[in-house]
This record gives sequence, C-alpha cells and structure tokens, in this order.
Amino acid sequence: MVEVRAQPSGQDWVCDVIVVTQGAQTQHSVTVTSGDLDRWGAGHDAAAVEDLVSRSFDFLLQREPPASILRKFDLSVIQRYFPEYDREIRR
Repeated sequence: MVEVRAQPSGQDWVCDVIVVTQGAQTQHSVTVTSGDLDRWGAGHDAAAVEDLVSRSFDFLLQREPPASILRKFDLSVIQRYFPEYDREIRR
C-alpha cells in the first residue's frame, strides 16, 4: 500500500509517502516541481500531485524493494536511475 500526502511548498510540492508491504513500513519525502507536473502530471492541484507520486511509487516498487527507495528525493531523479520512467509514467 502506498499513501501519499502532498503539501504546497512555494512553487513546488512536498509529498510525504508511506509504503507498507508485508508488515514493513518505509517513509519517504518527495519534492515535485511544476515542471514535473507539466511533463508527467494531469494537473497542478494536490490530487494530481498525489496521483503522480503514487504512480511513480508503483513504478519503483515493480523494480526494487521499498527499503531500497531513497528516503528523500526530487521526483525527476527517478529517470536517472530508470531511463524508461519518462516513457512509462506519461499519461
């Protein structure tokens, strides 16, 4: 299960993410810029941000265990580790 809560921070958004799998829990902080939303999102409101981050975590969890996901990162860093992210996350 992935739970995302987005809060505005200037022109960006900061998302607190909790991942619960098989009784284990990890917490993450993800920064999402307006450029990230223009590129991969479906809007610029909290619901769109939370949807994008949730889909991004689904993408990551298909490739690595929750404990391997960085605890704090900018959303755009995902494509550096997984070049296919850009293609797969677009709506």
